[in-house]
Amino acid sequence: MTHENNELGQPIGQSLADWTPAGLPTRMPLTGRFCTLLPVDVDLHAQDLFDAFRADREDRIWTYLPYGPFENIDDLHHWLTQTCLGRDPFFHAIIDHRTGTAAGLASFLRIEPKIGVIEVGHINYAPQLQRSAAATEAMFLLMCTVFNTLGYRRYEWKCDALNAPSRAAAKRLGFTFEGIFRQATIYKQRNRDTAWFSILDSEWPALMQAYEKWLQPENFDGNAHQKQPLGNFMPGEGARC
Repeated sequence: MTHENNELGQPIGQSLADWTPAGLPTRMPLTGRFCTLLPVDVDLHAQDLFDAFRADREDRIWTYLPYGPFENIDDLHHWLTQTCLGRDPFFHAIIDHRTGTAAGLASFLRIEPKIGVIEVGHINYAPQLQRSAAATEAMFLLMCTVFNTLGYRRYEWKCDALNAPSRAAAKRLGFTFEGIFRQATIYKQRNRDTAWFSILDSEWPALMQAYEKWLQPENFDGNAHQKQPLGNFMPGEGARC
């Protein structure tokens, strides 16, 4: 990114005089080869999500989320109704094409169209979705929406700094690690240091090309297992993990 100088010769940020505010997420389905993302419909998705999440017998998927686990369908139904039907955060249910059922959640949040910044969060994949082609494609579909459709400048990923799987996922998906905000918040009666990651609009074209190559049908066998990992297609020196 280039910088400019003012009339005093002081360095200032790049001019964005022609910047147009980004758009707001819509309720349009996001459909790929392996999954579809739909705005959460409590009556339609609650039972599927409860059944899918319950497959995690040790409740590991809830460790780094500020809510859950939910012991019964009524509790999950209430939480979905209270939390997942607004505009920010804007929740999507992830429909796994292998089963036709909802198997995960992801949301846009801290949506700031005027400055072009948006975050992805509340990501929760049931065991059937973890490490699947659908899991990665869901993130790609959200990225396409952020940059190609809505026109954001910056896409953020934040997680508990102790959440090693989330940090590894962010790097694998093409996010750049920016640092740790110490004692950023409190949840479940414990401290959270927050790790920050981002993708910028200038980085997106190369990342989009990598995802498109990875998603080519010839990169998957008949069971939707990848032949080459996403990292082999990522820009930059060496493959990402």
